[in-house]
Amino acid sequence: MREEELEISLKVVIVGNGAVGKSSMIQRFCKGTYTRDYKKTIGVDFLERQIEIDNEDVRLMLWDTAGQEEFDAITAAYYRGAHACVLAFSGTDRDSFDAIPSWKLKIEKECGEIPTVLVQNKIDLVEQCQVDPEEAERLGRALGCKLLRTSVKEDVGVVSVFRHLASRCLLEMRRCEDDYQDDLNMYSSGPRSPSLISAFSPNECTRTNGNGTIVLRPGGGRQRHHKKKSFVKNACRIL
Repeated sequence: MREEELEISLKVVIVGNGAVGKSSMIQRFCKGTYTRDYKKTIGVDFLERQIEIDNEDVRLMLWDTAGQEEFDAITAAYYRGAHACVLAFSGTDRDSFDAIPSWKLKIEKECGEIPTVLVQNKIDLVEQCQVDPEEAERLGRALGCKLLRTSVKEDVGVVSVFRHLASRCLLEMRRCEDDYQDDLNMYSSGPRSPSLISAFSPNECTRTNGNGTIVLRPGGGRQRHHKKKSFVKNACRIL
């Protein structure tokens, strides 16, 4: 199987306090719909959509996690294996903004360092805004996250959120593949050669050879030190 026949599939979790618009955001992005009625998410909801980024077809699997603490034990397991994250707060809800650092820590605990974007929703409700624009910018810089502003109701900025994350993930994947090629060249000139396996491994950078076998880098040898190395542990290319 050729590499171009493989699909890039990314798990994206959307986290934040309840009622900030997480469910509405993925409904708007995946289905193009919006409802005014708020219904508390119980545990985890799931939708997906395929988009094209840099001539690559990317399937985004969006996991909407409950923001209420009573569901914390239920949703913790669903963070694991995520490739990217949306940290969402509402500009009309000061508590949701103040809670963002704790949500960031929770994601890092479960997923390590993964591409993450900070999203301020409900920018259409200008008169009700409780968060100063500069304050939101400072938080984004402190967390190392790009700040994007959306209005799910008016369909403003929603697509940009997920295209940004998909682009970030593709960049990390390409870095991983470049590292693999460097290591493959090094091993091919020595006594060791890459191990070949026929099953998906989420713990190493993987790539297929000409006959469809997944090539797994040996664990020893030269090590790479990209800051977000935890991301490439979750290989995204699947059959």
